[in-house]
Amino acid sequence: MVGEKAGVTRKLPTVQELQCFRRSLLRWYSGHGRAFPWRRASASSYEKIIAEVLLQRTRAETVAEFLPKFTKKFPSWRKLGTASLSQLESCLKPIGLWRRRAISIHALARDMVVRRGRFPRDRETIEKLPGVGQYIANAILLYCHDLPEPLIDVNMARVLERVFGPRKLADIRYDKYLQQLARDVVRCRRAKEVNWAVLDLAALVCLGRNPRCDICPLAGLCLYKAKQDDFL
Repeated sequence: MVGEKAGVTRKLPTVQELQCFRRSLLRWYSGHGRAFPWRRASASSYEKIIAEVLLQRTRAETVAEFLPKFTKKFPSWRKLGTASLSQLESCLKPIGLWRRRAISIHALARDMVVRRGRFPRDRETIEKLPGVGQYIANAILLYCHDLPEPLIDVNMARVLERVFGPRKLADIRYDKYLQQLARDVVRCRRAKEVNWAVLDLAALVCLGRNPRCDICPLAGLCLYKAKQDDFL
């Protein structure tokens, strides 16, 4: 029990409920998951982290088209760190927010050059890196250190809250119930795939508006769907 909303104590799902959630989700993902460059087995940790930085406030399809061009021009932290800000701004213009992104990515790249491309392992040190917040820290731990951390954003939050129940706080970074729920969901051998599956379900089925509950693999587990059925 980790949080309260409207006077009701929110319980985390049981081990059995989590296992059922993962099985249903991964079965769906095997036939409907999206293919992106950073999800390939051949993708480097550099490509994966750059992709996650670019994915913030940008559609995945846009980043998928842009990433190969970007990593061809800047194939390593060293190449990125020695580029000028004006070069980065010019390159990032097609996907927007180029000034802010150029400054953030450049600072991170220069730090990684000093670290010889190796990210620290502990969260506290990672979150002190330039431009790294909770989401990117989770991505670094997941991709670079193979730790089961959630890629929790508003899309993942929507799926988890609909299935298991809503959070209390507006900011997902500080809601203890949602943070623990997300970690419990991905705490398994296939953490990367579970993360991707939740995000793909959010993009293709569990939409912000007009969710497609009739084709959702989690419909039988979902509190949101059960409430909708009660109104029929």
